Amino acid sequence: MKDLSNYRKVYRKNELTKSTISENPMELFQQWFLEAETTEKGEANAMNIATIGVDGFPKNRIVLLKKITWEGFVFYTNYHSEKGKAIQENPKVCLSFFWQGLERQVIIKGIAEKLAKNLSDGYFESRPDGSKLGAWASNQSEVIASKEMLHKKLEKCTEKFKGKEIPRPKNWGGFLIKPISIEFWQGRPNRMHDRIRYTLQKDYSWKIERLQP
Repeated sequence: MKDLSNYRKVYRKNELTKSTISENPMELFQQWFLEAETTEKGEANAMNIATIGVDGFPKNRIVLLKKITWEGFVFYTNYHSEKGKAIQENPKVCLSFFWQGLERQVIIKGIAEKLAKNLSDGYFESRPDGSKLGAWASNQSEVIASKEMLHKKLEKCTEKFKGKEIPRPKNWGGFLIKPISIEFWQGRPNRMHDRIRYTLQKDYSWKIERLQP
């Protein structure tokens, strides 16, 4: 086994001060995201989503953020998948972003709700045909005997929709995560990291607090 206790990195690229934050966390998130788009080598919109499964266990996985609105954060999935079922059973979720190049994290607690059907339709229409066919072919998260069987399912779907418009499956669509808490984490030297948390109030204003690292 490998001992990782000597791994060290000094964070010093940025800091979070009153002069660098906004009253609305969505403004700050948008600013950070735009900076991540220009600095990150990978997909800046890759986010971790944590859910509580129907078995009572938490589970994390990476999905892609597809839209940022004033209401929250949008991603798409199969509603019958493990994560889809978990969210519909317990809509309290947690999102997190880690932008290593900027030494930043964002942690979002929120409530998920299904996106309106017309919005899911609009996004599905924008996808490449291969991705559309994949949504039809895969019963996401369900067991399958072999990779060959999955390819055969894809072939059948390809033949079925050959020369036709590929509609959105009824069990596929978007979730909107409405944040109730957003924490911005900026790495600092000596592990004295900057942590600013926004908490949504009853009047829809945001309470801003600095947390100890």
